[in-house]
Amino acid sequence: MFDKLPISSKTDKILTKSLDEPISVEEANYLMNTNGTDFYPLLATANHLRREIVGDNVTFINNCNINFTNICTVRCGFCAFGRDADDPDAYILDDEAILRKAQGAVEKGAHEFCLMGGVLPDADIEYYEHLIHILKDEYPKVMVHGFSPTMISDACMVSGIDIAEGCERLRDAGLDTLPGTAAEILTDRSREIICPEKVSVAEWIDIVKTAHEVGIPGSATIMYGHVETIEERVEHIDIIRKIQEETHGFTEFIPMTFMHEYSPIFLEGQSNFGATGTQDLKLYAVSRLMLRDLIPNIQVSWVKMGYRFAQVSLTAGANDLGGTLGGDELSEASGAPDGVEASIDSLSRLVTDLNRNPIERNSKYTEFYPIQ
Repeated sequence: MFDKLPISSKTDKILTKSLDEPISVEEANYLMNTNGTDFYPLLATANHLRREIVGDNVTFINNCNINFTNICTVRCGFCAFGRDADDPDAYILDDEAILRKAQGAVEKGAHEFCLMGGVLPDADIEYYEHLIHILKDEYPKVMVHGFSPTMISDACMVSGIDIAEGCERLRDAGLDTLPGTAAEILTDRSREIICPEKVSVAEWIDIVKTAHEVGIPGSATIMYGHVETIEERVEHIDIIRKIQEETHGFTEFIPMTFMHEYSPIFLEGQSNFGATGTQDLKLYAVSRLMLRDLIPNIQVSWVKMGYRFAQVSLTAGANDLGGTLGGDELSEASGAPDGVEASIDSLSRLVTDLNRNPIERNSKYTEFYPIQ
């Protein structure tokens, strides 16, 4: 395929194969370690596959983050957001404050409320049902994208119910989609370092599969660049792939580069400085080659990469820019390079500069809204 370029024969063979079928774990690991003249053919192949699978539309959602609390009993080594209940800057939003945030977002045309926060002590399923009802009773047409598998697990334990019942109750209350949060990196070795108090890999898989089975689709994420190996990144993507082959419940895959500056594990000298730019691009490209149309939507996190590099990442196999993200205190606490709120115009400009088409979407990628 790249016979006129000084590309290695093994890379050429893998990339040629990837045009017709997903690459294997072994092949993915090889490509993750490519450099030099093999690097750009990898990106070009992923970009070609993206065009073949989803075309030249780049989607994003007009949404609002409602971080209802920063109190968290699960203190992860990468998180600069969580607080103990007795910290002076700890908070829990009351119903009126949640509705004020929601009203401001709806006035700006929001299609989604991203309902997230810390893991509160003693929060049960009834509490999370209440949060959904606050929003759905007032804004029934706006989708609620909320709660991590760790939050669901903890709430089910407090309520004395199993995961299936908890997911069914959240679905019936109006939860539309589940974020991919709490996945971080799906290897127990790394989790023991960065988030030992969160659900294990097996528990995360069980909760996500159960949510899909009861009718709650959602995102899949990976947070990389901290303590994990290149091989663990590929292992994580393969786990996501196997779940999707079984449930078809993932709406998108979201690589999230580690923001190290204020994270406890970095300040304590336990982690890396985060991924490099070429590692970011290789992860997007390899994700596309592994997932292909099984998860057709691969999302770039502009809030973690900044606008300019997010735009570049759209040329490495990605086709979605996430959301406008008003009020993302979690990323703000970690040092988001370009802030935590984007306008429709600013995201559209990144897309049109690539000669691609900006399109608004809903949480499930089932409705699309042309940019006015």
